[in-house]
Amino acid sequence: MKKEKLSPFKVETLSDAHRVFGLPQPKHPLISMVKGAPSWPENQQSSYHVLGFYKISYKPKLGGKLKYGQGYYDFDDGGLLFASPGQVIGHADHEGTVCSEYTLLIHPDFFLGYPMAKKISQYGFFSYAANETLHLSESEKETIISIFKIMEDELDSRIDDFSQDVVISQIELMLNYANRFYKRQFITRKVVSHDLLQRLEAVLSGYFSNEDSLSKGIPTVQFIADSLNLTPSYLSDMLRTLTGQNAQQHIHDKLIEKAKEKLSTTSLSVSEVAYALGFEHSQSFSKLFKTKTKLSPLEFRRSFN
Repeated sequence: MKKEKLSPFKVETLSDAHRVFGLPQPKHPLISMVKGAPSWPENQQSSYHVLGFYKISYKPKLGGKLKYGQGYYDFDDGGLLFASPGQVIGHADHEGTVCSEYTLLIHPDFFLGYPMAKKISQYGFFSYAANETLHLSESEKETIISIFKIMEDELDSRIDDFSQDVVISQIELMLNYANRFYKRQFITRKVVSHDLLQRLEAVLSGYFSNEDSLSKGIPTVQFIADSLNLTPSYLSDMLRTLTGQNAQQHIHDKLIEKAKEKLSTTSLSVSEVAYALGFEHSQSFSKLFKTKTKLSPLEFRRSFN
């Protein structure tokens, strides 16, 4: 019998989170460090939940439903998971979940008045899925744990005029290290990365071969990401590391490749070519084509002939 899909449980505040897990109320309403955080409580019908704050967790082992990509693992020493306000996170069930060694909860208001209030949205990994978590080597783990400990000591100490400055600087340091480590992860997972590029090409080729563009329009980054079982952010970040181009640029390159093919092998008008590729307006197609090739579609056809 098919299980009824339960709505995600909303956890709006840090106090809500502590209450759900049966923890003492946080010392600070906008930031909390939880050491040895338990898994999602058994008495909650749905473990899928939506947060009203940022969450950074270090798990010493990643298993159960927390798969990485298509099942490939760089390291077995655990890793970092990131979540942002409004993001649905959690597990399909409770089996196989793993407790976090450190969990940092940060309400967006904690950053008000600091550059980090705007900068934090630039870290793409906050929108990655659980299967795209950051796996850590032993040395990377030591670096991250040391930052967690500094923040833990600071938050457990007596609050003074410098406490917020110190904690925010440590958060930024951790996020910058995460950026570095993710880039390493993209590079070192070469087998998976090359497989990703091949599957990306297959998805785009199939899209145009099946003439999906006639009914669905230009393929979107979201469509490609869904087809590859990745989030758009992770897909673009990995591609940028591998090829220097994001997912949208790969889609544009494929569009130009198919356009050249049609312009050089058929008698279709420019408008008909644009329509066949999924463009609503031929002007948009012509503009993209000229941007990419330095020629208009008609100029390309003439030069080819």
